[in-house]
Amino acid sequence: MGKTLIAVADSPFPNLNPAKAVLSELDAELVMADEPTLEGILKVAAQADGLMVTYGQITADVIAGLEKCKVIGRFGLGVDNIDIKAATKAGIAVVYVPDYCIDEVSDHAMAMLLDLARKVSFSNSLVQAGRWEMPAVTPLSRLRGRTLGLAGLGQIPRAMAPKAQAFGLKVIAYDPFIGKDVAAKLGVELVDFETLLKTSDYVSIHVPMMPETKNLFGADAFKKMKPDALLVNTARGPLVDTDALAKALDAGEIGGAALDVMPVEPPGADHPLLGRDNVIFSPHTGFYSIEALEELQTKTARGIVDVLQGNRPVYPINPEVLD
Repeated sequence: MGKTLIAVADSPFPNLNPAKAVLSELDAELVMADEPTLEGILKVAAQADGLMVTYGQITADVIAGLEKCKVIGRFGLGVDNIDIKAATKAGIAVVYVPDYCIDEVSDHAMAMLLDLARKVSFSNSLVQAGRWEMPAVTPLSRLRGRTLGLAGLGQIPRAMAPKAQAFGLKVIAYDPFIGKDVAAKLGVELVDFETLLKTSDYVSIHVPMMPETKNLFGADAFKKMKPDALLVNTARGPLVDTDALAKALDAGEIGGAALDVMPVEPPGADHPLLGRDNVIFSPHTGFYSIEALEELQTKTARGIVDVLQGNRPVYPINPEVLD
């Protein structure tokens, strides 16, 4: 009997040593695709027992070409790049890691909020250009007593809530899938989406990427927000209609935005959100820490091993395949 073959569609990591350490239980051989295209992935994965992926698109066509695959592991906490229905129909389990960067993303969202609210990046750019001018930075508002609206109340915003409350912010949230008892334990008030938009001074986005949430924050949403409201997105780029956001900023419908993710990454040099004093960016680094990436690789590989050893993984997306 040959080695267990694990294909890797794509990887942003400097190495896969943490994953290899776990996969050593299977005496596994890892093979990396030259490029995450249909042909590139199937070249290494057609006969593989398992497939690992980060950003590559695991479409129905890819899945149809997986002749031996029993499990697909996503290096991440979202699975919108995997055709779950096709995988389930093919009897392939899909595992992911929904809890690897809770501290990092909640910290990053809070940091972006503080930066934007206190105009830190803008102030720095002025000083670096030789302008030590407080009037150019004002007005600034006190955080204590203002309202942070969390769009979504999953694990990351639940970690963000007490961090915001420590600054004296009132925290409200919109999440139709969370009970009031869960919110109450966090000291968070559950509201409907329209109330969130109308009453929040700051809005931080944490909803999953689904067809019904694409462009959730678009022209209609921005018109309902306060004219000085600040928007933070550390979730998924397509949740925000960035063209509509640019128009809303131009029209004075909202006050500013902080974006760690974009619908297309990187944005083009002519993107209308670039070059603005009231918009700050980070290059999709909210999830990152040395510790988080080691945890991500380890847990993804653990899910692969569990499935291939006949054990139940901790985080299956389609558990009916295992049943």
